[in-house]
Amino acid sequence: MSKKSQSIIIYEQQVSIAKNDYISLTDIARYKKLDRTDDLIRNWLRNRNTVEYLGIWEQLNNPDFKPVEFDGFRKEAGLNSFTLTPKQWIEKTNAIGLISKAGRYGGTYAHKDLAFEFASWISVEFKLYLIKEFQRLKEEEQKQLGWDIRRNLSKINYRIHTDAIKEKLIPSALSAQQISHIYASEADVLNMALFGKTAKQWREENAEKDGNIRDDANVSQLVCLANMESLNAVFIQGGFGQKERLTRLNQIAIAQMKILVDDNATKGLSHE
Repeated sequence: MSKKSQSIIIYEQQVSIAKNDYISLTDIARYKKLDRTDDLIRNWLRNRNTVEYLGIWEQLNNPDFKPVEFDGFRKEAGLNSFTLTPKQWIEKTNAIGLISKAGRYGGTYAHKDLAFEFASWISVEFKLYLIKEFQRLKEEEQKQLGWDIRRNLSKINYRIHTDAIKEKLIPSALSAQQISHIYASEADVLNMALFGKTAKQWREENAEKDGNIRDDANVSQLVCLANMESLNAVFIQGGFGQKERLTRLNQIAIAQMKILVDDNATKGLSHE
């Protein structure tokens, strides 16, 4: 699978999770400390209950699933002579619930619905911890998504903000260098109002950090910044000078941050 696969740790066993919530059966099987994990997966697939569960899942989630081939496997499942590999199941039935890949980042992966069943077959206790850790990972992803949404909102409002600057503050006779300077200056109006320093001052104080002053902002600051960018665009349209806008925006930043965070976190926002 992809090198970008995530992973969780259960009883010191690393379990990889790939795109679309596909979990490594190969890693789960390693919990048993056997030499050949593939044999364990094939033994699970030989089970009649497993074949029926896989088939029902495919019928519910896969419009291209081949039910005739599935019926053939179901009739043979449980017999001593019956064998089934992930690759055979995928190729014969056009299944999507299992993925079999070769190579260093390969192995057998299954959709979480199926992977949890395999984990239960391995160990009920292992399955419960797998579900718990998987849910924890998803909750962390949702938190990160919330941060990204706020960051993107800030970027969108920044475009509105810069369009207003272009319309009201930049004469057509200015050079590209002068225009760039005005954009930077207007960005620093917001930086000064919220953070109490310009982007250059932040870089000088944080030379060891990557990114910029806004990348270093917390969620509350980003929400406030998004609001301020829209308000500054309105102020520019209204013809307010930069000094007056800075004063107003600083007052707004103080009021909004008092709502968003505790009073102690807002003491450094006020500046002359």
